[in-house]
Amino acid sequence: MSKIKKVLVANRGEIALRIIRTCHEMGLSTVAVYSTADRDSLHVRFADEAVCIGPPASGESYLRPDRIIAAAEVTGADAIHPGYGFLSENAEFSQICQDNDVKFIGPSPETIRMMGEKSLAKQTMAEAGVPTVPGSDGIVDSLEEAKEVAKEIGYPVMVKASAGGGGRGMRMVFEPENFAKAYNSARSEAEGAFGNPDVYLEKVVEEPRHVEIQLLGDGKGGVMHFGERECSIQRRHQKLVEEAPSPIVDEDLREEMGQAAIRGAEAVNYEGAGTIEFLVGADKNFYFMEMNTRIQVEHPVTEEVTDVDLVEYQIRVAMGETVQSRKVPIDGHAIECRINAENPYRNFSPSPGTITAFHQPGGHGIRVDTHAYASYMIPPNYDSMIAKLIVRGKTREGAIKKMQRALDEFVIEGIKTTIPFHQQLMKDPRFQSGDFTTRFLEDFEMEPPPEE
Repeated sequence: MSKIKKVLVANRGEIALRIIRTCHEMGLSTVAVYSTADRDSLHVRFADEAVCIGPPASGESYLRPDRIIAAAEVTGADAIHPGYGFLSENAEFSQICQDNDVKFIGPSPETIRMMGEKSLAKQTMAEAGVPTVPGSDGIVDSLEEAKEVAKEIGYPVMVKASAGGGGRGMRMVFEPENFAKAYNSARSEAEGAFGNPDVYLEKVVEEPRHVEIQLLGDGKGGVMHFGERECSIQRRHQKLVEEAPSPIVDEDLREEMGQAAIRGAEAVNYEGAGTIEFLVGADKNFYFMEMNTRIQVEHPVTEEVTDVDLVEYQIRVAMGETVQSRKVPIDGHAIECRINAENPYRNFSPSPGTITAFHQPGGHGIRVDTHAYASYMIPPNYDSMIAKLIVRGKTREGAIKKMQRALDEFVIEGIKTTIPFHQQLMKDPRFQSGDFTTRFLEDFEMEPPPEE
């Protein structure tokens, strides 16, 4: 087993802090990198060493492989943990780490590249026996071909960008007369966002739910799964609430989905923590959507119900530990609310600024992953998430009640946050019933704010 002694965390915010904490518990030294906008961040304060890598713009700091590798060289870091976002799913960065003899804590460049190309990923999963949504055989080469495929699989259809993610380059089409406009619009957005206009087609799954399986592979053929997460509460394809287990998944379906995900991961010789995302229809049939080749924002809900530190497991695998497939027991129910610096009363508009007061909830079964604190200045340059509030209860009903109490205790002043949205969501009868789809928020209306 190759021993890692010092880990550079190529990220910022709560995930950087979360990784640093686990590294210290494992006896590993840590290096933080930061932009000039983040010099007062907690991940800088709590790392053993810190290196400034540039100005606030991500393209001049956190997205610069050369500066991150230079920071690893000058500090003697022998491994890099990319967290999520930024360079975490960048095959070139994984390759650069490899070329510079620094262990990338994650998959090989080949695996990242293969899963990042959505049409190729779908083809690979289909060949591995993972159910996929009916659609085109890879990228469609022309509008005429796309029209023929849409006619064959039946409307509604989804036009999807082959590169990228986060809902960009995606268009749902219900009628043939609207197809050409949606096709051209998706290609244009994909080219602008990812530099790649290629698209492919899928049939739309009716009443879909977004359920994903957490995986861990050792790159030597060993893969195991840790059950599922329910991620259907989304706004414009951005998740807002996640929970484990899913309200609609029973033991048999969990095992069926888990084994399908394992087959997919084995097909790409997967190393590290990853997730296979599925669409689940009203009939409980499930279909591969994509594979995320990194740790995810919502990993804590899985940690809470399995009692496994997934980041620690990632690092142990990077050191060469093998993964023995076993059934991981699921105990209790966990919910995560993403607390963003956004105003939910004004269409979730960004709300950067200085936090004037900060009090986080506590008590049994409450966990807050955050880099924020009183007097912390939230820069406008990055993702708006400032905290993850995670609760664990014996049952889903108990977890919802605990989340309601925790949200009421959470005090963040000086900026607007999504706490009022979550408070209303947790009281919504449809959410409480567990009977919802990815379109839940399309007809969810916020009650007006209390008069100040």
